[in-house]
Amino acid sequence: MKTETHPLRAADILARRLYDAGCRHAFGMPGGEVLTVIDALDKAGIAFTLAKHENSAGFMAEGVHHVDGAPAILVATVGPGAMNGVNVVANADQDRVPLIVLTGSVDAFEAETYTHQVLDHRKVFEPITKATFTLNAEAADVVADKALAIAGEGRAGPVHIDVPISVADAPARDRGFARVAASPNMPAGPDLDAARDWLAAAERPLILAGLDVLYDDSADMLHSFAERFTVPVITTYKAKGVMPEDHPLSLGGAGLSPLADRHLLPLVEQADLIILVGYDPIEMRPGWQHPWDPAQKRVIDIHAAPNHHYMHQTSLSFLADTGATLAALSDGPTARTTWPGGEIAETQTALAAAFPADETWGPGAVIDTCRNVLPAETIATVDSGAHRILLSQMWECPAPRRLLQSSALCTMGCAVPLAIGAKLAAPARPVVSFSGDAGLLMVAGELATAAELGQAPIFVVFVDQSLALIELKQRQRQLPNLGVDFAGHDFAAIGRAFGGHGVTVSNRAELTAALTDALTADRFTVIAAVIPHHAYDGRI
Repeated sequence: MKTETHPLRAADILARRLYDAGCRHAFGMPGGEVLTVIDALDKAGIAFTLAKHENSAGFMAEGVHHVDGAPAILVATVGPGAMNGVNVVANADQDRVPLIVLTGSVDAFEAETYTHQVLDHRKVFEPITKATFTLNAEAADVVADKALAIAGEGRAGPVHIDVPISVADAPARDRGFARVAASPNMPAGPDLDAARDWLAAAERPLILAGLDVLYDDSADMLHSFAERFTVPVITTYKAKGVMPEDHPLSLGGAGLSPLADRHLLPLVEQADLIILVGYDPIEMRPGWQHPWDPAQKRVIDIHAAPNHHYMHQTSLSFLADTGATLAALSDGPTARTTWPGGEIAETQTALAAAFPADETWGPGAVIDTCRNVLPAETIATVDSGAHRILLSQMWECPAPRRLLQSSALCTMGCAVPLAIGAKLAAPARPVVSFSGDAGLLMVAGELATAAELGQAPIFVVFVDQSLALIELKQRQRQLPNLGVDFAGHDFAAIGRAFGGHGVTVSNRAELTAALTDALTADRFTVIAAVIPHHAYDGRI
C-alpha cells in the first residue's frame, strides 16, 4: 500500500479496506462524482483501469477475481454510469461473483433541489445485490468491512456502496473494527451417521459438483474423495475442472446442452446415491428440474445456502463447508467397487462420440484446433451463444477456473472483457477469448482497452453472420427468419484498427498458424474463424 501524507478521507478508508482484502485492480469509467474514489484507490495501491463501458468494466473485474481470488471492483459515476453496470451486477448476483460496486452520487441535501441525472441507485441495485449501503464518513470502516464480508460469505455475490461526493472527501478514521472469519462449518450427529451408512452401501454413487467447491477451496478434497470411493463427478459449467477433466472419473459439465444431458441424465437415474457437493442449480436448464425423487433415491446435499429454489429436493441437507463435510463423510466408510457394469466408461465414450473433434472444418474443428495448440495452463473465456454450448463440452479443463463464462445469467459480451481482466492478473499465462460475431460487435471497443494495456490475449471469433443459437431455435419452431442474421464484417481489420493483429482463417492449417503466431505476438490478435451457416445443427 502506498504511504499517505494527507489526512484520511472516507474514500481512503474504503480503499484501504479493499486493499487489505487483496484487491489490486478496479475498473470503470469516471465521472466527476467518483474522482475522489479513484484517487483514493490509487493512493491505496489499487490500479484503476479505464474501460469503454461499465458493463465490460465489471467483467474485467470478474476476470481478475477468478485469477487472484480477491473481490472484484466496479466503479461507476452517477446516473447513466451506474445504470450501464446493471447487467454485470445482475450477472455477479446470479453467477456468484463477489463484486464491490462503487457508485458516485450527489449529496442527499443537494438531491432535494437538484434533479439532473439524480435517481436512487440503492433502489435500482437492491434486487440484484446481497446488500446496498451509503458510505458514511463516521462509519466508513464499518461499511467497508460489512460490504466485504457480505460479498464473500455463504454464496458470493455483489454488494453496492453509494458514495456521495462530500462524504468521499470528508475526514475519517479507521477504528480497526473487523469481524473474525468463521471457521469452516461441518456436520455432526445422526444425519452424518446416516450419510456415512449410505456411502458405505452405495454401488452406484454419483457426485454433482458446483460453484461452492471453488469458494470453499475444496477441489483437492473433492478429487481425493472421488478417487477413494470411486465416485464419478459431473460438474456445472462454471465448476469445470474441479475434477480434472482428463480423469477417468470425470464426466464433464452438464446443464445447458440437451445433447450432453441425453447421456448424463440416464446415469443420474441409475445412481443409488447422489452427493451434491456445492451444487447450485442456478446454472441448470429445464432438464435438471426435479431430476430425481428423493423419496425413491438417496440424495445428500452439501451446500452454502438454504434451498429456496426448489429445482430439486434431497434426503439429507448439510449447510456446511464442502471440503470439511467430505472429510467428515469419508471418516468411517470403507471403499467398495462401484458401477460394476462399466457404465461410467460407456458414458464417457458416448459423450466423446456425441461431440466429435474430427470434423474437417466448423465450430468443433475450431475448438479442437485451439485446444490442441494452446498450452494446458491457458485461461479461456467464452461468450454466450451456440459456440459456448459446444465449447463447454469440448474444452477440457485440467483445473478449476480455466474456462470463464456467464453461465447463470448467460449474458452476451462477457468473453472479451473477462479475458482482458484475466490477462491483467496473470500476464505470463496464455489467455484466449471465444466470441460469436454478434458478441464481439457488442464490445469491440474493449479491444482498444487491451491495446492500451499492452496486452497480447487471443480473441477468437466464430463468424457465421447469425445469432446462431436463436436462429436454430427459430427454425425448430418453424418460424420465419427474422432479426437473427446480419451483414458480414471484417473482424481481422477491426482488430488491426484497434491496435492489434488480425487474421481471417477458414481451415485448420490457417488457424494453427494464426494461433502459433499469436502465442508469441507483441500485442493482441483477433482471429476471425469463418464457419458455415447452420454449422451447429446436430452439434449441441
